[in-house]
Amino acid sequence: MATGLEVIYFLVSLVVTLYAAAVFAGRLDRLGARLGLPESLLGLLTAAGADAPELATAIAALATGAKGVGLGVVIGSNVFNLGAMIGLSAIVAGGVALRREALALEGGIALGVTGAVCLLGFGLVPAWAALTLALALLVPYVVVIARAEPDAAVLGEPHRRDPPCGRALVEPLLTIPPALAAIVLGSIGMVHASLHLADRAGIPKPLVGTLLLAVLTSLPNAYTGLRLGRAHRGSALVSETMNSNTINLVGGIVVPAIVVGFGARFSNLAAGDAVWLLVATGVTIALLARRGGIGRKGGAALIVSWLGFAAVQGIFG
Repeated sequence: MATGLEVIYFLVSLVVTLYAAAVFAGRLDRLGARLGLPESLLGLLTAAGADAPELATAIAALATGAKGVGLGVVIGSNVFNLGAMIGLSAIVAGGVALRREALALEGGIALGVTGAVCLLGFGLVPAWAALTLALALLVPYVVVIARAEPDAAVLGEPHRRDPPCGRALVEPLLTIPPALAAIVLGSIGMVHASLHLADRAGIPKPLVGTLLLAVLTSLPNAYTGLRLGRAHRGSALVSETMNSNTINLVGGIVVPAIVVGFGARFSNLAAGDAVWLLVATGVTIALLARRGGIGRKGGAALIVSWLGFAAVQGIFG
C-alpha cells in the first residue's frame, strides 16, 4: 500500500473511531443520568465508553504481535489522561474539587490496580495473581458505588429512579452496538496503518503506541473530562479519569497477559513507564486532597508530567 493511501487509511480509521466513541460514551452517559445513577457509577460507565478506542487499539496491537505498541497505548494513554482530563480541567475551570472520602475510594482503587500492574511488569507476580489483586479491589468498589445515593442533577437533567422507557431506552440500545463495532474496526485500521507507516519511517513501534496512538485514542476521554470539569462535576471527572485508567490496565494489559502472555516481564522502558504512571497517579491524588482541591498550578504540573513522560519516550524509545 502506498504511503499516501496508508495515511488516508489511518486518518479515516481515526475519525471513525473517535466519532463512534463520542456517540458510545454520550449514550451511556445520558442513559445513566436518566436512570439516576450516582456520579461515581456514572463515571465508571462513561469511562468504559470513552475507553473503547484505547482498549480496542491495545488488543489489536497485541493480536498482531506488537507487544510494545499495546503496552505503550495503555500506559501512555493513562499518563495522558491525568494531564488532559484533570490537569487541563483544573486550568480551564479554575480548579477541580471533590469530597475526600470519594477521592480516597477512587484514588485507592487506581493506585492499587496500578501497583498490581507494576508488580506484573517487573515479573514479581504472574498475570493471574495481578488479575486476582485487581478484582479484589474492583468487585467491592463496584458494589459500593452501585449502592451509593444519586447526586444532584447530571447533565442538567433530574435523576429518575424509574427505568427509562420508550425512546429514552430504545435509542441507546440501538446506537451503542454499532458504535462499539465501529470503534473496534476503526482501531484495527489505525493499528495496521500506523505500524506500516512506522516501518517506512524507521520509527520504533513502541514509540508509536506510547505517544501517537495513546494520545489519539485518548481524545474522547479528554473531551469528556473537560466537559465535566467545566461543569464543576469534580466527582464524576475524577471517577471517570481513575476508572478509565483502571479499565485500561485491567482490560488492556492484565487480561491479555493471561490470554497471550507477555513473557516474564515488561521491557525496561515499559516497566519504567508503569512506575511513572504509579507516581503520577499518587501525585494527582495528593494534589486533589489539598484543601479546595487541585488548582491551576497543580493542573499545570500534571500537564508538565505528561510532557516529561513524552520526552523520556522520545529519548529512550
